[in-house]
Amino acid sequence: MPSSATDELIQRLYEEPPDGFVAARTAAVDEARKAGDRETAKRLAALKKPTVAAWVVNLLARRRPELIDQLVELSSALRDAQRGLDGGQLRELTAQRRQVVTALVDAARRLALAAEPGAKLPLGEVESTLTAALAEPEIAAQVRTGRLIRAAAYAGFGEVPRPRLRLVTDDTPVDDDADVETEEDNGTGEVVEFPQQSARERAAAERRRREFEHKQRTLRRELAAAQAAERRADEQLERAEAAERDAEHLVEDLDAELAELERRRTEAQADVARRKQARRSAERETAAARRQVGDVQAALEDLESDEPD
Repeated sequence: MPSSATDELIQRLYEEPPDGFVAARTAAVDEARKAGDRETAKRLAALKKPTVAAWVVNLLARRRPELIDQLVELSSALRDAQRGLDGGQLRELTAQRRQVVTALVDAARRLALAAEPGAKLPLGEVESTLTAALAEPEIAAQVRTGRLIRAAAYAGFGEVPRPRLRLVTDDTPVDDDADVETEEDNGTGEVVEFPQQSARERAAAERRRREFEHKQRTLRRELAAAQAAERRADEQLERAEAAERDAEHLVEDLDAELAELERRRTEAQADVARRKQARRSAERETAAARRQVGDVQAALEDLESDEPD
């Protein structure tokens, strides 16, 4: 099958409601195998079933591509406004973003209900996917293909928060734990320093400093351990999610195989019924032939017994 024809077939598969995706994929794979196109069959068999939200977005991208184009254009304008720090334009585009996303979600809902009346649609996931496409060019490119297999999400728009700065002036209070000394002119032009902390106070301050540093080191060690544990947990979660996806795909493939086996079983049962009917018909014909043979033999015997001497 030409590559363009295969791509078109894949597009049609991803327009299928998710409940019918596996059966449609299996039929397409069988057709490719019967045609001897093993490469296309392998490519089709590797396709993953989309979630309902992904299917709704795929319908929108496939049947209303001009709306996705508007989304991409607005995304570019938003990024330009953010880079240019144009607050007025950014506010206007942000309001426009909400309107566009709302309109796209509504259009996607209508398409999905026309294809699958009464379907329960996760419109919140559809909205988050379209919002993510506005923010991330990579996601927008995926949406444009019409071959999403799951919804996408984005944390939100806006500039990176600026660090909070503190203006230090002559009135800024000094740290209470610092060693503070004052200077005074003794009348001779020399500056005399008077320590304002006693030795006991300085010792107490030193103990506090050491305690602070000890606690700081302890907390930093605990933070490092917690971060390492977090990384391990994230990795474990990723492995678990990947295993779950693999298991779901295996179930889908087994369901497809079961459906194929059930179809073949039904065909075999029908073939058995046909052959049984043929056997019964043959038995009837055989019995009739035997009766005819018996009748002819009996007639022949009667004739021969009456033969004149």
